[in-house]
Amino acid sequence: MEQKFVDLFKETLEIEDREISLTDEFRGFDEWDSLALLSVIAMIDEEYDVIIESNAFQKLQTVGDVYNYIQANS
Repeated sequence: MEQKFVDLFKETLEIEDREISLTDEFRGFDEWDSLALLSVIAMIDEEYDVIIESNAFQKLQTVGDVYNYIQANS
């Protein structure tokens, strides 16, 4: 389950040249911008049927934080 989420996160951000992990702080990724934010929120809604409000998303720092939010709210 975790690996599927990490793979979806990578795919959404179009990261092909490296691996990412749950401990990575996604806001530091070169690919992270406002479009990436919207894409990740849309992916979470589509794949997990979980809606993250942007003020809640702002509190999330790592890929694992996002994963844990989905688990707690699905």
